[in-house]
Amino acid sequence: GFACDVSPLQGGAIAADLARRDFTVNAMAVGLADGELLDLHGGATDAARGVLRVLGPDAYAADPLRALRLARLATELPLDPDPETERLTRAAAPEVKRASGERVFAELRRIVVAGEVMAGVELCDRLGLTAAVLPEVDALRGIEQSHFHHLDVHAHTTEVLRRYLELDQRLEDLFGDLARPLRSVLAEPLADEMTRGQALRFAALLHDIGKPPTRAVRSDGRVTFIGHDAVGEEMVSAVCRRLRASERLRAFLAAITRHHLVLGFLVHERPLSRRQVFRYLTATTPVEVEVTALSCADRLATRGRNADAAIDAHLDLARDLMRHGLAWRAEGPPRSPIRGDDLARELALEPGPEIGRLLAELAEARFAGEIETREEAVALARRAGGGRSGPEPEGR
Repeated sequence: GFACDVSPLQGGAIAADLARRDFTVNAMAVGLADGELLDLHGGATDAARGVLRVLGPDAYAADPLRALRLARLATELPLDPDPETERLTRAAAPEVKRASGERVFAELRRIVVAGEVMAGVELCDRLGLTAAVLPEVDALRGIEQSHFHHLDVHAHTTEVLRRYLELDQRLEDLFGDLARPLRSVLAEPLADEMTRGQALRFAALLHDIGKPPTRAVRSDGRVTFIGHDAVGEEMVSAVCRRLRASERLRAFLAAITRHHLVLGFLVHERPLSRRQVFRYLTATTPVEVEVTALSCADRLATRGRNADAAIDAHLDLARDLMRHGLAWRAEGPPRSPIRGDDLARELALEPGPEIGRLLAELAEARFAGEIETREEAVALARRAGGGRSGPEPEGR
């Protein structure tokens, strides 16, 4: 089946209606009675030649969103805009921001989920559309990084997306037997007609937008971006609100941005203890699986000094954490062997933050294999400083 939209003619006749369209490939009609093609602007020829051509010099004035729609159509179909269309689109690009956030996001989403997303992103960059609708990403141009990187932040961001797309196609190569459950997670619907895996494409584009405002150069010449994860989290949330994306997508993209550095900081602490694994999963929940996958693309896109050894170490740790992350996602976080109210009674404590702290400690200890029973949990809680240390006196 197919969807059929019915709307009145614009201009009173079909020829006038078609003349008001955006691109020649969208300015064709078929008669319901005779099935004859009405093509007054050469749309069929353009489609056959793989050309996307704006209908006229005034087409963009009718709707500022049309310039971004060009990039979406070029990405989805795929078609290449002719030189004059590129010129007109580049001139019209700054006006796209006049369109509502919802409409801009609808076009961006379709570019991001398209099979030729890299071509779409590169076209948006070339025509000035990225600067209009995602100025935070465009601002990454020319932001030089440390010697650990071989690209500026903008080129690195594009490379992270490219690496993620490649990784998504060869999960077995990196994750082996984990590829199947990982692929299932990435295929789950998330929000705004995107799967978790498709939303990670957006995350790849946005994860480093906190770098420009946090860039500093130390006295030894080393470039730093301290706090860009936290600043980026706030900026990503602002982008999502501007685009009127769903709260669910906003929370997902913000969490990925906030936690995309965590795995890299653990590489030099290998092998991780069970407690360290627990803390990683706790810190990155509810995106523990997805952020682990994106960190691999981020690391693969970072090829400065001694890159090969650093990449191997990162991917090795990512495989280990992915195994734990997938189990965590499937089974849920471990719980304390004793409930909070029972623990409060055992320790003669009032319900409150201290009980919460102790329950978290007990859950971590259980994950680490240090306790299993209720009695072991109470004993550990007492050693951890919770409540009385011995039996309750008689008569209390």
